[in-house]
Amino acid sequence: MRSLNVSLGTRSYPIHIGGGLLSQAALVTPHLRTPRVAIVSNETVAPLYLDKLAAPLRAAGVAVAEIILPDGEAYKNWETLNRIFDRLLAERCDRGTTLIALGGGVIGDLCGFAAASYQRGVPFIQVPTTLLAQVDSSVGGKTGINHPRGKNMIGAFWQPQLVLADTDTLQTLPARELAAGLAEVVKYGLIRDLPFLEWLEAHMEALVARDGAALAHAIERSCRNKAEVVAADELETASEGGRALLNLGHTFGHAIETGLGYGQWLHGEAVAAGTVMAAELSRRLGWLHADEVERVRRLLARAGLPVRGAALGAERYLELMGHDKKVIAGKLRLVLLKRIGEAVTHADAPRADIVAAIEACCA
Repeated sequence: MRSLNVSLGTRSYPIHIGGGLLSQAALVTPHLRTPRVAIVSNETVAPLYLDKLAAPLRAAGVAVAEIILPDGEAYKNWETLNRIFDRLLAERCDRGTTLIALGGGVIGDLCGFAAASYQRGVPFIQVPTTLLAQVDSSVGGKTGINHPRGKNMIGAFWQPQLVLADTDTLQTLPARELAAGLAEVVKYGLIRDLPFLEWLEAHMEALVARDGAALAHAIERSCRNKAEVVAADELETASEGGRALLNLGHTFGHAIETGLGYGQWLHGEAVAAGTVMAAELSRRLGWLHADEVERVRRLLARAGLPVRGAALGAERYLELMGHDKKVIAGKLRLVLLKRIGEAVTHADAPRADIVAAIEACCA
């Protein structure tokens, strides 16, 4: 097991990474306020892993309620969130109950937002079962739901007590979901960790083949990068750089997800295409060379990811991007690459260059 810490003062918490962690109740029980939990999962993950987590907890004397939700980004909404509240109230869960998110990013965001809201805040634990959730969404305390006008527009910052990333769950992950997680892994190399990017270029085939050692290293390195960024800018309030840099490719990608309808593209797929757009715009601003844009495109393609965006039309992209959370005082802040391994936030990209980058990178 590999362990690291997200340093946030009194809100600090550990991340444990390794195989066979789901059944180790001793990793969970020290983080419970009272011996009572509600595990939130979905119809895909629960048959595979719910009992592996719940049975050892029950054996350790913990009362366990189970909340099973439908699977998919399309269900990351108010209606599904209310299903969690309905069950918590029906089970008479009090403020000492810890919510445990067992699943991918959708479950983590829903469960975390429920924990931030129920009785004005209860503890929660992240047990991510997808690569994307293990390297990104489970770390940092961002929770929330989608709105028809924009992705993740309603939510709260609510840090977990613990992140438990069992790498064994990646063996049952569909290939498309694994690739989606690799988009976020590549992101860390592009924005701040050039040696890691070079390692990824040398080991991408091992990651796609689910080599255990390669995956564990990639997850740990990704989590360390994110933990450092979050510790420095927890609420994404830095005027320059900071936590916003973690959104490379996301503004373009969120436009794809919203424009096509949630769930048509996986989040990581949309981020990959958006990352290529960000790289192309960086080239048009004079920061990257054409061969560097191709380097980005080639690595994402080797991961099995789309490198061309959905054909929504540039004007539709701009309309949807105008609803992005990174719009401040009417100006759209984009995360771009000053060079490979160094990202910046930039609010002065000419509209014509943004349009040209989108058009150059769309099917």
